[in-house]
Amino acid sequence: MQKTALLAGATGLIGSQLLPLLLDSGRYAKVIVVGRKAVPTIHPKLVQVTTELDQLEDVRLKLIADDVYCCLGTTMAQAGSKEAFYKVDYLYVVRLAAVATANFASQFMVVSSMGADAESRIYYSRVKGEMEAAVRQTPFRAIHIFRPSLLLGERARPRLGERIGAVVLGLLRPLLRGPLLKYRPVTGATVAAAMLRAAEEDGGGVRVHESDELATGPG
Repeated sequence: MQKTALLAGATGLIGSQLLPLLLDSGRYAKVIVVGRKAVPTIHPKLVQVTTELDQLEDVRLKLIADDVYCCLGTTMAQAGSKEAFYKVDYLYVVRLAAVATANFASQFMVVSSMGADAESRIYYSRVKGEMEAAVRQTPFRAIHIFRPSLLLGERARPRLGERIGAVVLGLLRPLLRGPLLKYRPVTGATVAAAMLRAAEEDGGGVRVHESDELATGPG
């Protein structure tokens, strides 16, 4: 029987690559996109729920799905403050997981970051680690956590730091082998494809997908 997918973060680098994969997949009869702005896509499977992400509980009954894909995320520079960053990368993600749990969703696929660690001295990595720890406590049948390295691809709002990093890591790419393989940049398309493959496994438990795993997949 075909399922329903719920996607948050459809306008971002990974989410924008993931949405067409979900719409094209025979796994899903319906794909729900939730966010502040509607995506410029028209498709018979697509249902758009436009809302502020701190008001997800108000639209909970419109977000009933089997597989939940969370591609929410920002940077300190874009957020403008630690508080704003925390809201997007922790509170909104955890709130989405709670709403999906209340709707009895089976699987939760979430984008984190390489180096995520709740004990890290680096604020970005610590918040990502705290988010992962909170998501792990939710009673989904399966939780997939994706930890990509530097992300490559066209963004609606280009990030200068990522462009510089991509150039540097591109030059170092021949040296990034063995235990350093996880530092190779990975495309948003690769991460998106890996998320769909993980859902299609229909497994159970918690699985962490490190960046070097993602880089071996198509995309």
